[in-house]
Amino acid sequence: MPTNQPKATPPAKKPQVSASPERRRELLDTAAEVFAAQGYNATTVRKIADAAGMLAGSLYYHFDSKESMLDEILSAFLTELWQGYDTVLAAGLGPRETIEALVTESFREIDRHRAAVAIYQKESRHLSAQPRFHYLSDSQQKFEKAWLGTLERGVAAKVFRADLDIRLTYRFVRDTVWVAASWYRPGGQHSPEEIARQYLSMVLDGIAVRS
Repeated sequence: MPTNQPKATPPAKKPQVSASPERRRELLDTAAEVFAAQGYNATTVRKIADAAGMLAGSLYYHFDSKESMLDEILSAFLTELWQGYDTVLAAGLGPRETIEALVTESFREIDRHRAAVAIYQKESRHLSAQPRFHYLSDSQQKFEKAWLGTLERGVAAKVFRADLDIRLTYRFVRDTVWVAASWYRPGGQHSPEEIARQYLSMVLDGIAVRS
């Protein structure tokens, strides 16, 4: 007859521990660089751990999944972005001044969160289909409303050309600002504000000499 055997005890789940804010930031910055370079799907927890100089199992003491890391990276970036944008939009500036301030704030965010911006550019479309990342779609709609509204206000006020295609202009400005995350490196020759000034000069005044 079979004898009663004691039931095997399942391995205990590793407890989540709280790293110092500085260490947590370091780990998320490392994860962001790996996600930006290799793409979310191709990135494993082991690759992030290797880049951070630690064992993959040790990383699980701080984050329960790579999804959690990505969520924290993107939500922190967007929270800070909208703090800056909301301040600009609430300032009561004219349409041109609002565009200038939004572009400048965008370059500051690229300076602070270059890898997160690169991830957002590459991954947001398919990530937003997941319930956990639905806030990416909400943010995109809010972003579009802010820019289109400012451009429309500028046309109505005769600050911008009457024949301006608002949606095309929005897409041009949006894409040419955020693509800078692919080449911008913090601490380079030009500050975010200097790059924004040059960019705004080309967008708002053109590059041809006026006759």
